[in-house]
Amino acid sequence: PGRDILSGINRLIEDGIIDRNRVTIGGHSYGGFLTNWLITQTTQFNAALSGAGSIEQASLWGTMDLNSLIDYIWGGSPWNSSNAYIEESPIYQFGKVRTPTLIVTAEDDVRVPVGQGYILERALRYLNVPVQLLIFPNEGHSMANNPWHIKIKVREELKWLRQYGHTAFVKT
Repeated sequence: PGRDILSGINRLIEDGIIDRNRVTIGGHSYGGFLTNWLITQTTQFNAALSGAGSIEQASLWGTMDLNSLIDYIWGGSPWNSSNAYIEESPIYQFGKVRTPTLIVTAEDDVRVPVGQGYILERALRYLNVPVQLLIFPNEGHSMANNPWHIKIKVREELKWLRQYGHTAFVKT
């Protein structure tokens, strides 16, 4: 997943539209999954904003409210399509991550349960990658219950981008 996004970013760099030294990535839901996946594939991002992004598809299948969607995307259940679940779960690629990552999730999210964020945070801490986890109480996947939560989310994302988005983290 995400080869099209990397290709587009590389084209923008080649065409001089964006500065290769100031590239960041972020997304929510499937965009959060793509963010989590892409930081395992390249070190070209200075910072990542992962919102409600999955990191392990078999556990997601067992805990989310739309497991039939996961069946469709990965071609069946975890036991019938185990290779697809493993090959496209970012967790199995985490050893390559060097991108400082802000994780935003919601306590009551039944689409991408909060445990996915906990695992991502633990893995990045283990790898000594700068990470911060924000969990919003009484919120679901869309974070539509409390407008202050969105303001806090955006404020924290901007702080993260100010801290990491303009300067490359040491990527060894």
